[in-house]
Amino acid sequence: MLNYDMPLYRPPSEGNNLIIQATLGCSYNQCSFCSMYHSKRYQERPFEMVANEIREAVSLWPKTRRVFLADGDALALPSEQLLAILLLLKSSFPQLTRVSCYATPINLLRKSAEELQQLQQAGLTLLYFGIESGSNLILKKITKGATQRGMVTALTKAQRCGFKVSATVVLGLGGTTHWQRHIDGTIELLNQAPVNYLSTLQLYLEESASETFRQRFGEPFIMQNDQAILQEQRRLLSGLEPPQATIFRSNHASNALALAGNLPKDRAMLLQQLEQAIEGERALRRTELRGL
Repeated sequence: MLNYDMPLYRPPSEGNNLIIQATLGCSYNQCSFCSMYHSKRYQERPFEMVANEIREAVSLWPKTRRVFLADGDALALPSEQLLAILLLLKSSFPQLTRVSCYATPINLLRKSAEELQQLQQAGLTLLYFGIESGSNLILKKITKGATQRGMVTALTKAQRCGFKVSATVVLGLGGTTHWQRHIDGTIELLNQAPVNYLSTLQLYLEESASETFRQRFGEPFIMQNDQAILQEQRRLLSGLEPPQATIFRSNHASNALALAGNLPKDRAMLLQQLEQAIEGERALRRTELRGL
């Protein structure tokens, strides 16, 4: 078995896939709501160390079809090193069909289109992108290190370079005071930026992140309850007019209500399910079953 540097995080859809740690931690690690990598110092793992783990994985799982490059943003690696990893993966696993990783707005904007195209052609085809919010006010309050315009530019760049993008939005980030600005800004962003997959998560603050989040928010923060979150979800889905067909999910364990459909085709069905939940006709996930 591979000797992972814990804790190890990956998107839910990567649960059955091979994970290779190309980096440790997150090069930014300043988002106030996120505590995933507080226990780690960001490191770029030496190529030979990564290569040895790939060779070990070949002996264990030679029929691997999908690989996720961890930790928080493997795209922060120098393009030459990341390209070498991708080429080794392609030559090592004959049945490989997809390599994916997290991507921050900073790293997408930092790399040239030529670099990104080269990485995509070498097999890195899916990027997981945390939008969180499209509101510049909320992005500043959560110290995301990005703006709405910057994220639209980054997402458009990724699409033009051939990547598929799975984006996430965090419901509840505006609290009871700024929830409408949070959702409306997010609608504005998503109606400009092409994404293939869109998921919503529900804000959950671990104890290690709660104090920092509230301090940086700059004003009293009151968490949205489940009914208010459902109202956010309804406002979001009602306003979305994505520039391309988008697969929508809210099945992450943090969500009170699991939804699945395609936008804009299934908008009416999704809104109907939301209305049923708001009226108490559809059960919500029990609180003890939720988490990150």
